[in-house]
Amino acid sequence: MGRRAAPHLIGKTAGARGRRAGVTGACATALLTGAALLTAPASAAPQQAAAACGEGSYQAEAVLNGSTWTARRGSSVTYTGTDMRAAMQAAVNSLTAGRTSKERVVVRGSGAIGAGSRVSLPSYTVLDVCGTIDVTGSGSGDQAPVYARGARDIEVQHLNLTGTPLYGIFMRNVTNVVLGRIDMRLSRGLGVRIDNRGDTSQWTRNVRIDDVYVSGASSHAVETYGVDGLTIGTVTARNVGESGLLLNQTINATVTKVDADGAGAGTGYAAFRMANRNGRIGSGYPTNVRVGEVVARGGGRGVFCVSESGGATIDRVTISNTGNNAILIENCYNVNLAAQSGSVTGGGEIRLAARSEFPNNSDITVQNLRVTNSSIRESPCGDNTTFRNNTLVNSTQTIC
Repeated sequence: MGRRAAPHLIGKTAGARGRRAGVTGACATALLTGAALLTAPASAAPQQAAAACGEGSYQAEAVLNGSTWTARRGSSVTYTGTDMRAAMQAAVNSLTAGRTSKERVVVRGSGAIGAGSRVSLPSYTVLDVCGTIDVTGSGSGDQAPVYARGARDIEVQHLNLTGTPLYGIFMRNVTNVVLGRIDMRLSRGLGVRIDNRGDTSQWTRNVRIDDVYVSGASSHAVETYGVDGLTIGTVTARNVGESGLLLNQTINATVTKVDADGAGAGTGYAAFRMANRNGRIGSGYPTNVRVGEVVARGGGRGVFCVSESGGATIDRVTISNTGNNAILIENCYNVNLAAQSGSVTGGGEIRLAARSEFPNNSDITVQNLRVTNSSIRESPCGDNTTFRNNTLVNSTQTIC
């Protein structure tokens, strides 16, 4: 196809194109249970931690002096030795048994923890790590230096991580989680994973992530699965192997910004990806996933919506030089892309597509984009697709 040298506005609204099948079928397995039990999204906006690491009151601490770690609660010493993990766990374990309000552990010092081990946080625990954990060696399963399962009211205020974890933070079937300032400069693994895959009949609920930086992970920077109520400030991903932020089957989510450079290079993953019925509430897709901004430079895709996901509005996008599609919307419903503004420069095309095992796209709006040295293509035709206020610069458009 030829290229248009001069910019011009393209505005087109495609009406209904045939009756859309219901969201059913063997491949569209019912991932959501107990839809009537949905909770409201986490209402508090992400806030940066006001206090410096380690400031304020605490109930227990693990402190490095020379090569010796000491864990204590008040005047009681619960561990002395060279094992950082053991010291941290001893400090956590010294907190009040059966507590129903949060108690805090401060870690002062840097050290190593094996990839095949974990520090487990029970309910009503606050962890503040003032130092760097270097994860070494290898392991298998769901091991992570910061781990919680079946717990509630967990907070990680500061965490700096390096090395080769399986997961940097792993939390499963949890409620009321706050992650503050998280910095992971890795050479393997997945940064933050929060899910409900231990008991999929129960949502993980009310998760707040303030500010996460992940580089060098071989998988995603941040991934959720089965979360109801998610509030994220900023996810910054640098040269991670897969997605910057991946939301699976997550509802009532608000994300301020995803900033990805080199996320998923050579793959179909994206700076921001929604999959596995993300945004589906009951049998529908009311708008409940709201993203302020997605920035993607290089890597795989910029924005990718797939496998019966939707109910999403992305206000602003800035996407440049992706190796795969700049944007791919495939079998998604009620997605509003670039509701305020956006630009796509070079890289792969903007594509609306569908696989036969799921119902076709419906109620997709692509608008307010300045598209330079790229293209927009819709195939097959979706149901109630809207293209509006898009400026094409040396770019083409093939839509229904």
